[in-house]
Amino acid sequence: MTTPEAFAAIALAAVACDGKLGRDEAHALRCQLENRSLYSDCSEAEMGELFDRLLQLLRKQGVQGLIASALPQLNRPQQQSALAVAAHLVHADRKITAEETDLLDQLTRRMAVPENEARMIIEAIAALNRDMLDS
Repeated sequence: MTTPEAFAAIALAAVACDGKLGRDEAHALRCQLENRSLYSDCSEAEMGELFDRLLQLLRKQGVQGLIASALPQLNRPQQQSALAVAAHLVHADRKITAEETDLLDQLTRRMAVPENEARMIIEAIAALNRDMLDS
């Protein structure tokens, strides 16, 4: 698995972990990747092929297998960014499920990022996405 595949795999795991890929999540996933230098030169066809490969891996290995394949391909700063993107994508549909919370907890434990640092990343993304009108 290449670095771009691994980064996209973590993002895909975040939107697929609850068994549903909603329109808001799919749009947020695409936007998150399109705005990153790893994917800026990719054509529509190349991005489609990337997701076809990742979806095949997801079907064969499940979310946990996809994460296990991806994490070793990312260095610590890349893992930090992947965690932040995953946290952002979990909030994309404004409904955080138990599966999504569990995924973020698992990423926190499995990454090379110190746990307290990973928790701060997740909390910062949650604060960024919080609607202050919701009480």
